[in-house]
Amino acid sequence: MRDLPPTPESAPPEVNGVSREAAEDAVRTLLRWSGEDPAREGLLDTPGRVARAYRDWFSGYREEPREYLARTFKEVAGYDELIVLRDIEFESHCEHHMAPIIGKAHVGYLPDGKVVGISKLARVVDAYARRFQVQEKMTAQIADCIADVLQPRGVGVVVVATHECMTTRGVHKRGVSMVTSKMLGSFREDARTRAEFLQFIDVGPGR
Repeated sequence: MRDLPPTPESAPPEVNGVSREAAEDAVRTLLRWSGEDPAREGLLDTPGRVARAYRDWFSGYREEPREYLARTFKEVAGYDELIVLRDIEFESHCEHHMAPIIGKAHVGYLPDGKVVGISKLARVVDAYARRFQVQEKMTAQIADCIADVLQPRGVGVVVVATHECMTTRGVHKRGVSMVTSKMLGSFREDARTRAEFLQFIDVGPGR
């Protein structure tokens, strides 16, 4: 496992060919475009704060999710039933409007001789969430990553989230959540396995 990404406070002066000064100037441009004065006292430090926030919000670009699943355990007394980690809270951003996506992910898999530490599943979710995202794509990325690295008999991922791009702009519909799922292997082929997973996470018909 490589070192964790640097914190926003230790962000380098240049990232991906863009200097910190250029990033902060971009924020000042948006402030002016919105009708504000970047030189106003209350906004003087805003460009720097936004640049540091972006290093935090989008730290997923500096992570390789598959590395989190590299260390597995085989001494599990032959356990081969469902493993489910539910209610993994995440914060992401919509790639269309750069608005927040706030939600929870539920992850399950049927092991085939090896398991992974449960905290690593949460790290995989965060690594993909901390990028500009489309919820459908993020759901598939999480499931595919677990399937590719762990090679389990099946994987199920359900994501439930609210999108600020439709609650704070556009149609302005609050209290609306979006649900996406990706089922692979036995989760897709066996209705009983899928139903058991949905029961574990309390999602499904009549619930």
